[in-house]
Amino acid sequence: MVLSAAPIIYIVIFVAVLLVVEGLYLLVFGKSISLNSKVNRRLEMLDKGAKRDQVLEQLRKEASQHLSTNGIPLYSLLAAKAQKANIAFSPRQLLVVMAVLSVLAYLGLTIGTSADPAVRTLLAVLMGVGGVYIWVNNKANKRIALIEEQLPDAIELMVRSLRVGHPFSAAVQIVAREVADPLGTEFGMIADEAAYGRDVTESLKSLAERTDMQDLRFLAVAVTIQQQSGGNLAEILDGLAKVVRARFRLFRRVKAITAEAKWSGTFLSAFPLVALVGIQVMKPDYYDGVKDNAAFVPVAIGVFGFLALNVLFMKIMTTIKV
Repeated sequence: MVLSAAPIIYIVIFVAVLLVVEGLYLLVFGKSISLNSKVNRRLEMLDKGAKRDQVLEQLRKEASQHLSTNGIPLYSLLAAKAQKANIAFSPRQLLVVMAVLSVLAYLGLTIGTSADPAVRTLLAVLMGVGGVYIWVNNKANKRIALIEEQLPDAIELMVRSLRVGHPFSAAVQIVAREVADPLGTEFGMIADEAAYGRDVTESLKSLAERTDMQDLRFLAVAVTIQQQSGGNLAEILDGLAKVVRARFRLFRRVKAITAEAKWSGTFLSAFPLVALVGIQVMKPDYYDGVKDNAAFVPVAIGVFGFLALNVLFMKIMTTIKV
């Protein structure tokens, strides 16, 4: 039995692409972009001697740089995810990273495989662009999940601050000091913008739009209504905190209920591809008897089409709108 290492080489090169982009990110920005630090990034920058206006300018630039670059072709496919992830790389730097990773992938494919140059070029571009997209998407999902988890505690912290007599701007500043990243830095930006004259509700709305989170929109609307019509803001936010926490528990419950179905769908979707790779590794000549048949390519396209439909329907069946 002849073993083919080409499929394994493709997988190893793609995993290497993901590791390289993460390594480059950590090398350039270090621990300053970590979401696990107890002291949020804004406070670290201030502690290192940076001025408040300089920190605000830097953070606002990073917060808006991806959605403001509509002139870069095809970048809009990545911009929304990069914005939610708050990637510190600028759009042009991300494009350079894609190009560098594509070149590295091409070199790896050239050394490790004997595929045609056109095939190597196509695979290298797919690995470079796809690797960056998967990396950014993972960062975005992780960051949004952390914000959703931190938000109820942040609102309750504001409620306690309001009940002891602090104004809302001071309550926001307390959240900015006491809450870790990513929410701590975001509220720090709101506090700094309010200090320089921007309306707090506008900053909250901007944050809600950047993260595309319904709970933050609820917070912005609650504060706006209170400012326009009056009322006890502490009681309003206390009720909102209970609603947000209940929604968060419901999301977790739905996630737990659908976990088995999602893993089953993932297995059923991935198994044909794993089987195909296994066949290519253990018996590379398995399809030699039929690959020259005129029906081979249409049938193969049809099979992959049905596989794509399987993935789509599995996604629809395991996605519950709450």
